[in-house]
Amino acid sequence: MNEQHHHIVKSHDEEQTALRDSLIRMGQLAASQLDAALDAVARRDEAAARQIIAADHGIDMLEQQINHDVIRLIQRGPLASDLRVILAALRVASDIERVGDYAANIAKRSLALNLAPPLPHTRGLAALGGMAVQQLRDVLDAYRTRDGEAALRVRERDAALDTLYTGLFRELLTYMMEDPRAITPCTHLLFMAKNIERIGDHATNIAENVWFMLHGESPLPVRDKRDDSNTAAP
Repeated sequence: MNEQHHHIVKSHDEEQTALRDSLIRMGQLAASQLDAALDAVARRDEAAARQIIAADHGIDMLEQQINHDVIRLIQRGPLASDLRVILAALRVASDIERVGDYAANIAKRSLALNLAPPLPHTRGLAALGGMAVQQLRDVLDAYRTRDGEAALRVRERDAALDTLYTGLFRELLTYMMEDPRAITPCTHLLFMAKNIERIGDHATNIAENVWFMLHGESPLPVRDKRDDSNTAAP
């Protein structure tokens, strides 16, 4: 390998590492935003909720920067294996951006929820949200370390999150039927819970992109899916 070629390869590797680090930073920010949103719901903290809503712009800006970095890498004429890394990065950035949006949505809903008396069901929301935060943190770690098996474990755990979501969905529907005064606040909780369930789906998407980055189009195992809320009856 001549010196010029060695320099090009080293520069390309450094750019890919910088891209990975930017994605991890973006993902950690989204996970922190979700954690903070759940805390704002639990503490009925309006000021904290508004800070979370305002901070979503930072995640959007990071996604734009990552998109620019990806374009620059593509212009360098990457190899096929590099293209997988680049395509996975674009997809992962999009998933993380959506997680940030959902965290902001939860914070917005909490402002409306605070207008009603406290509901015991926020504890169920906290449990669901805590599971989603852990899923997100674990899959980001799998992406950082390029650990396909760890990514698959995150993917498999999405079924447990779906089960917890469906249970909370049914519980909230039952409560709304028993006490019509609870319909408005419970509706906000239902939307929050759905946001969290979708965050679990985005963590699964990231896991599948880790697999794609490492193995290309090699088939993934069939995934168990347990969101029965569309047919759930109290």
